Amino acid sequence: MNPTSAQRIVSPLPGRGHIWRTDELLRFGLNSRGIKALLDSGDLHRLRYGCYIRASKWNALGPGRQAKARIVAHAHGTLTTSTGGFVYSHLSAARLHGLFLWGVEDKVHILHQARPSADRWGKDVRGHTGHFTEGDVVVVDGLRATTLERTVFDCVRMLSYPKALVIIDHSLRMGADISALAERAAASDGKRGVRTLRKALENADPRSESAGETLTRELMQRLRIKPPQPQFEVQSRLGRHRMDFAWEEEKLALEFDGRTKYFDFKPTGEVIYQERRREKALVEEGWRFIRVEWKDLFQERAFKERILRAFR
Repeated sequence: MNPTSAQRIVSPLPGRGHIWRTDELLRFGLNSRGIKALLDSGDLHRLRYGCYIRASKWNALGPGRQAKARIVAHAHGTLTTSTGGFVYSHLSAARLHGLFLWGVEDKVHILHQARPSADRWGKDVRGHTGHFTEGDVVVVDGLRATTLERTVFDCVRMLSYPKALVIIDHSLRMGADISALAERAAASDGKRGVRTLRKALENADPRSESAGETLTRELMQRLRIKPPQPQFEVQSRLGRHRMDFAWEEEKLALEFDGRTKYFDFKPTGEVIYQERRREKALVEEGWRFIRVEWKDLFQERAFKERILRAFR
Protein backbone atom coordinates (compact mmCIF):
# COMPACT_ATOMS: atom_id res chain seq x y z
CA MET A 1 0.00 0.00 0.00
CA ASN A 2 1.30 3.42 -0.88
CA PRO A 3 1.88 5.65 2.15
CA THR A 4 -0.83 8.19 2.69
CA SER A 5 -0.23 11.90 2.55
CA ALA A 6 -0.62 12.07 6.32
CA GLN A 7 2.00 9.35 6.78
CA ARG A 8 4.44 11.25 4.53
CA ILE A 9 3.94 14.45 6.54
CA VAL A 10 5.03 12.81 9.79
CA SER A 11 8.19 11.25 8.39
CA PRO A 12 10.80 10.78 11.12
CA LEU A 13 13.80 13.02 11.56
CA PRO A 14 17.18 11.86 10.25
CA GLY A 15 18.87 9.37 12.52
CA ARG A 16 22.19 11.22 12.47
CA GLY A 17 22.98 14.73 13.60
CA HIS A 18 21.02 17.28 15.59
CA ILE A 19 21.11 20.56 13.63
CA TRP A 20 19.93 20.86 10.03
CA ARG A 21 19.25 23.52 7.46
CA THR A 22 16.01 23.39 5.49
CA ASP A 23 17.84 22.16 2.39
CA GLU A 24 19.37 19.30 4.37
CA LEU A 25 15.98 18.17 5.67
CA LEU A 26 14.62 18.29 2.14
CA ARG A 27 17.48 16.10 0.93
CA PHE A 28 16.60 13.61 3.68
CA GLY A 29 13.17 13.25 2.08
CA LEU A 30 11.09 15.68 4.11
CA ASN A 31 9.00 18.40 2.48
CA SER A 32 7.75 21.73 3.85
CA ARG A 33 4.57 20.11 5.20
CA GLY A 34 6.62 17.39 6.88
CA ILE A 35 8.89 19.97 8.52
CA LYS A 36 5.87 21.89 9.79
CA ALA A 37 4.33 18.70 11.14
CA LEU A 38 7.51 17.91 13.05
CA LEU A 39 7.55 21.44 14.48
CA ASP A 40 3.89 21.14 15.49
CA SER A 41 4.45 17.74 17.09
CA GLY A 42 7.37 19.04 19.15
CA ASP A 43 9.94 16.75 17.55
CA LEU A 44 11.72 19.64 15.86
CA HIS A 45 12.65 23.10 17.16
CA ARG A 46 13.37 26.10 14.94
CA LEU A 47 16.58 27.79 16.07
CA ARG A 48 16.52 30.54 13.46
CA TYR A 49 15.13 31.06 9.98
CA GLY A 50 16.05 28.05 7.87
CA CYS A 51 17.82 26.16 10.67
CA TYR A 52 16.42 23.55 13.05
CA ILE A 53 17.51 21.37 15.95
CA ARG A 54 16.19 18.05 17.24
CA ALA A 55 13.80 19.09 20.02
CA SER A 56 14.91 16.41 22.48
CA LYS A 57 18.47 17.72 22.15
CA TRP A 58 17.35 21.33 22.61
CA ASN A 59 15.25 20.55 25.67
CA ALA A 60 18.17 18.75 27.32
CA LEU A 61 20.34 21.87 27.15
CA GLY A 62 20.43 24.47 29.91
CA PRO A 63 20.12 28.18 29.04
CA GLY A 64 23.87 28.67 28.65
CA ARG A 65 24.28 25.78 26.23
CA GLN A 66 21.14 26.81 24.35
CA ALA A 67 22.73 30.22 23.74
CA LYS A 68 25.85 28.52 22.41
CA ALA A 69 23.70 26.27 20.21
CA ARG A 70 22.29 29.41 18.59
CA ILE A 71 25.82 30.40 17.58
CA VAL A 72 26.42 26.95 16.11
CA ALA A 73 23.09 27.19 14.28
CA HIS A 74 24.06 30.58 12.86
CA ALA A 75 27.33 29.14 11.59
CA HIS A 76 25.62 26.07 10.17
CA GLY A 77 22.77 28.02 8.65
CA THR A 78 25.03 30.58 6.98
CA LEU A 79 27.64 27.98 5.94
CA THR A 80 30.22 29.87 7.99
CA THR A 81 33.73 28.42 8.01
CA SER A 82 36.93 29.31 9.81
CA THR A 83 37.80 31.61 6.91
CA GLY A 84 34.54 33.60 6.91
CA GLY A 85 34.44 37.34 6.37
CA PHE A 86 33.39 38.14 9.93
CA VAL A 87 34.20 36.94 13.42
CA TYR A 88 32.01 36.01 16.35
CA SER A 89 32.51 38.71 18.94
CA HIS A 90 31.25 40.27 22.15
CA LEU A 91 28.86 37.97 24.07
CA SER A 92 29.01 35.23 21.43
CA ALA A 93 32.79 35.11 21.60
CA ALA A 94 32.49 35.06 25.39
CA ARG A 95 30.24 32.01 25.14
CA LEU A 96 32.62 30.27 22.75
CA HIS A 97 35.51 30.93 25.15
CA GLY A 98 33.40 29.57 28.02
CA LEU A 99 33.30 32.76 30.09
CA PHE A 100 30.80 33.18 32.90
CA LEU A 101 27.92 35.44 31.88
CA TRP A 102 25.07 36.79 33.96
CA GLY A 103 21.91 38.59 32.95
CA VAL A 104 22.81 39.12 29.30
CA GLU A 105 20.97 38.63 26.02
CA ASP A 106 21.33 35.50 23.91
CA LYS A 107 21.56 37.09 20.45
CA VAL A 108 24.41 36.09 18.15
CA HIS A 109 27.08 38.81 18.00
CA ILE A 110 29.26 39.17 14.92
CA LEU A 111 31.93 41.72 14.05
CA HIS A 112 32.61 43.06 10.56
CA GLN A 113 35.31 45.44 9.40
CA ALA A 114 32.59 47.39 7.58
CA ARG A 115 28.82 47.05 7.58
CA PRO A 116 27.67 44.77 4.73
CA SER A 117 25.89 46.61 1.92
CA ALA A 118 23.00 44.17 2.08
CA ASP A 119 21.97 43.88 5.71
CA ARG A 120 20.94 40.25 6.17
CA TRP A 121 22.09 39.66 9.70
CA GLY A 122 18.70 38.42 10.86
CA LYS A 123 16.55 39.19 13.88
CA ASP A 124 18.60 36.90 16.10
CA VAL A 125 21.89 38.61 15.23
CA ARG A 126 23.45 41.75 16.66
CA GLY A 127 26.00 43.05 14.19
CA HIS A 128 28.96 45.24 15.08
CA THR A 129 31.39 47.06 12.84
CA GLY A 130 34.90 47.91 13.94
CA HIS A 131 38.55 47.49 13.14
CA PHE A 132 40.25 44.22 13.96
CA THR A 133 43.32 42.40 12.74
CA GLU A 134 44.12 38.72 12.48
CA GLY A 135 45.94 39.18 15.77
CA ASP A 136 42.51 39.76 17.34
CA VAL A 137 41.17 36.46 15.98
CA VAL A 138 41.39 32.87 17.16
CA VAL A 139 39.57 29.74 16.05
CA VAL A 140 37.37 28.22 18.76
CA ASP A 141 35.53 24.98 17.99
CA GLY A 142 36.13 25.62 14.30
CA LEU A 143 34.67 29.13 14.39
CA ARG A 144 36.49 32.44 14.04
CA ALA A 145 36.12 34.46 17.23
CA THR A 146 37.84 37.39 18.85
CA THR A 147 40.66 36.57 21.25
CA LEU A 148 39.98 36.33 24.96
CA GLU A 149 41.38 39.81 25.62
CA ARG A 150 39.57 41.44 22.69
CA THR A 151 36.37 39.66 23.74
CA VAL A 152 36.62 40.99 27.29
CA PHE A 153 37.41 44.49 26.01
CA ASP A 154 34.34 44.48 23.74
CA CYS A 155 31.94 42.88 26.26
CA VAL A 156 32.83 44.96 29.28
CA ARG A 157 32.31 48.25 27.47
CA MET A 158 28.71 47.35 26.60
CA LEU A 159 27.65 46.03 30.02
CA SER A 160 26.83 47.41 33.44
CA TYR A 161 29.59 47.24 36.04
CA PRO A 162 28.40 44.09 37.91
CA LYS A 163 27.98 42.15 34.66
CA ALA A 164 31.34 43.41 33.45
CA LEU A 165 33.04 42.35 36.68
CA VAL A 166 31.71 38.79 36.25
CA ILE A 167 33.44 38.57 32.86
CA ILE A 168 36.68 40.21 34.03
CA ASP A 169 36.99 37.91 37.04
CA HIS A 170 36.53 34.75 35.02
CA SER A 171 38.72 35.87 32.13
CA LEU A 172 41.62 36.46 34.52
CA ARG A 173 40.98 33.06 36.05
CA MET A 174 41.21 31.61 32.53
CA GLY A 175 44.54 33.34 31.91
CA ALA A 176 43.63 36.63 30.24
CA ASP A 177 46.52 39.10 30.21
CA ILE A 178 45.53 41.91 32.58
CA SER A 179 48.39 44.08 31.31
CA ALA A 180 47.08 43.79 27.75
CA LEU A 181 43.60 44.74 28.95
CA ALA A 182 45.00 47.73 30.85
CA GLU A 183 46.88 48.82 27.71
CA ARG A 184 43.68 48.62 25.67
CA ALA A 185 41.89 50.70 28.29
CA ALA A 186 44.66 53.31 28.29
CA ALA A 187 44.58 53.54 24.50
CA SER A 188 40.80 53.94 24.44
CA ASP A 189 40.39 57.03 26.59
CA GLY A 190 37.02 58.66 25.99
CA LYS A 191 35.42 55.66 24.32
CA ARG A 192 32.09 54.32 25.52
CA GLY A 193 32.40 51.98 28.48
CA VAL A 194 36.10 52.53 29.16
CA ARG A 195 35.40 53.82 32.68
CA THR A 196 33.54 50.59 33.42
CA LEU A 197 36.48 48.61 32.05
CA ARG A 198 38.97 50.45 34.25
CA LYS A 199 36.83 50.09 37.37
CA ALA A 200 36.36 46.37 36.72
CA LEU A 201 40.10 45.89 36.21
CA GLU A 202 40.82 47.70 39.49
CA ASN A 203 38.41 45.49 41.44
CA ALA A 204 38.85 42.17 39.64
CA ASP A 205 39.69 39.03 41.57
CA PRO A 206 40.37 35.78 39.70
CA ARG A 207 39.72 33.80 42.87
CA SER A 208 35.97 34.04 42.26
CA GLU A 209 34.79 30.64 41.06
CA SER A 210 31.34 31.62 39.81
CA ALA A 211 29.31 34.59 38.69
CA GLY A 212 27.44 34.41 41.99
CA GLU A 213 30.65 34.75 44.00
CA THR A 214 31.67 37.79 41.96
CA LEU A 215 28.29 39.45 42.49
CA THR A 216 28.36 38.63 46.21
CA ARG A 217 31.79 40.24 46.55
CA GLU A 218 30.67 43.29 44.57
CA LEU A 219 27.58 43.68 46.76
CA MET A 220 29.56 43.49 50.00
CA GLN A 221 31.98 46.10 48.68
CA ARG A 222 29.13 48.39 47.63
CA LEU A 223 27.38 47.99 51.01
CA ARG A 224 30.68 48.74 52.77
CA ILE A 225 30.70 45.47 54.65
CA LYS A 226 34.02 44.46 56.17
CA PRO A 227 35.84 42.60 53.36
CA PRO A 228 36.07 38.83 53.91
CA GLN A 229 38.85 36.59 52.64
CA PRO A 230 37.80 34.74 49.47
CA GLN A 231 38.49 31.03 49.02
CA PHE A 232 39.61 30.73 52.64
CA GLU A 233 41.06 27.35 53.67
CA VAL A 234 40.51 25.83 57.11
CA GLN A 235 41.13 22.48 58.78
CA SER A 236 38.55 20.15 60.34
CA ARG A 237 38.49 16.52 61.43
CA LEU A 238 37.58 15.64 57.83
CA GLY A 239 40.58 17.43 56.32
CA ARG A 240 41.11 20.81 54.69
CA HIS A 241 38.18 22.76 53.33
CA ARG A 242 37.80 25.90 51.29
CA MET A 243 35.01 28.38 51.94
CA ASP A 244 33.75 30.94 49.45
CA PHE A 245 34.27 33.84 51.88
CA ALA A 246 35.37 33.96 55.49
CA TRP A 247 35.95 36.45 58.29
CA GLU A 248 38.64 34.58 60.19
CA GLU A 249 38.53 36.66 63.37
CA GLU A 250 34.77 36.19 63.73
CA LYS A 251 34.92 32.57 62.52
CA LEU A 252 32.12 33.46 60.16
CA ALA A 253 31.80 31.93 56.68
CA LEU A 254 29.60 33.00 53.78
CA GLU A 255 28.76 30.41 51.16
CA PHE A 256 27.06 31.24 47.89
CA ASP A 257 24.57 28.56 46.95
CA GLY A 258 24.44 28.84 43.17
CA ARG A 259 22.53 25.67 42.33
CA THR A 260 20.13 27.18 39.85
CA LYS A 261 19.01 26.39 36.33
CA TYR A 262 20.81 29.48 35.08
CA PHE A 263 24.18 27.76 35.23
CA ASP A 264 23.29 24.33 33.89
CA PHE A 265 24.17 22.62 37.16
CA LYS A 266 22.06 19.99 38.86
CA PRO A 267 23.52 18.76 42.15
CA THR A 268 23.31 15.12 43.07
CA GLY A 269 22.18 13.92 46.46
CA GLU A 270 25.77 12.88 47.15
CA VAL A 271 27.09 16.39 46.51
CA ILE A 272 24.56 17.89 48.91
CA TYR A 273 25.30 15.23 51.53
CA GLN A 274 29.06 15.83 51.41
CA GLU A 275 28.60 19.58 51.64
CA ARG A 276 26.40 19.32 54.72
CA ARG A 277 28.85 16.84 56.26
CA ARG A 278 31.69 19.30 55.71
CA GLU A 279 29.68 22.14 57.24
CA LYS A 280 28.86 20.07 60.32
CA ALA A 281 32.56 19.33 60.86
CA LEU A 282 33.40 23.04 60.61
CA VAL A 283 30.61 23.99 63.03
CA GLU A 284 32.28 21.66 65.51
CA GLU A 285 35.39 23.83 65.12
CA GLY A 286 33.39 26.93 66.05
CA TRP A 287 32.57 28.22 62.57
CA ARG A 288 29.22 29.80 61.79
CA PHE A 289 27.71 29.91 58.31
CA ILE A 290 25.64 32.31 56.26
CA ARG A 291 24.23 30.82 53.08
CA VAL A 292 23.06 33.13 50.33
CA GLU A 293 21.17 32.39 47.14
CA TRP A 294 20.55 34.41 44.01
CA LYS A 295 17.43 36.05 45.41
CA ASP A 296 19.39 37.34 48.41
CA LEU A 297 21.62 39.46 46.17
CA PHE A 298 18.59 41.54 45.21
CA GLN A 299 17.40 42.12 48.77
CA GLU A 300 20.29 44.33 49.76
CA ARG A 301 19.01 45.65 53.09
CA ALA A 302 18.12 42.18 54.38
CA PHE A 303 21.47 40.86 53.08
CA LYS A 304 23.44 43.48 55.01
CA GLU A 305 21.37 43.03 58.17
CA ARG A 306 22.02 39.28 58.17
CA ILE A 307 25.77 39.79 58.03
CA LEU A 308 25.84 42.59 60.63
CA ARG A 309 23.64 40.52 62.94
CA ALA A 310 26.07 37.60 62.59
CA PHE A 311 28.99 39.92 63.45
CA ARG A 312 27.20 40.97 66.65
